[in-house]
Amino acid sequence: MTVVPQWLAQPERLLTVAEYAALPEDDQHRWELQEGIMVGSPSPAPRHMIVMAGLIVRLTGQLPADLQIIPDVDIDLDLVPPDEPGSSRRPDLIVVDRAGVDRVDRDGGLIRASEVRLIVEIVSPGSKRKDNVIKRGEYADAGIPHYWIIDPDPPLSLLDCHLAGPFGYQDGGDVTGTFVTTAPFPIRIELARLL
Repeated sequence: MTVVPQWLAQPERLLTVAEYAALPEDDQHRWELQEGIMVGSPSPAPRHMIVMAGLIVRLTGQLPADLQIIPDVDIDLDLVPPDEPGSSRRPDLIVVDRAGVDRVDRDGGLIRASEVRLIVEIVSPGSKRKDNVIKRGEYADAGIPHYWIIDPDPPLSLLDCHLAGPFGYQDGGDVTGTFVTTAPFPIRIELARLL
């Protein structure tokens, strides 16, 4: 029998990001906070994790020294005042200013959207709409400058989204083969080698 944590037994209770951050770790489930509501998602499939590991390996040697790669960590989207029901996402991968990591180590809390340079989501069969529509809108509203959406279905593709002022994210379409960019930092990735 599964024991339901006390904070889940009160579904009418909307959480702030600070309340969400203060919850005990849950090794059994992957949670995100969407407008104060706890939302679960299934564990990733092997292909998803292989792509994530490959991406970490390829990014690590190409990152500037002031940036850090972090997989599967909660970020505060900072879309509402701190005392209101908020939103926190757990992207597959983020690239963040090292100063943000130091701040969390020193002061606690979550990585803030303003500290994130790049978010990467790897599409799963059950996350296509969430990654391409819902999270795309939320990450743009949060001011995160770059968002990559990777679809591991052959041929593996990467959609490079960048903020374009009040228009949200713009993109140049899916890339297959070799992905090259200079923003948010110079990078070259042979996408087929992620699998």
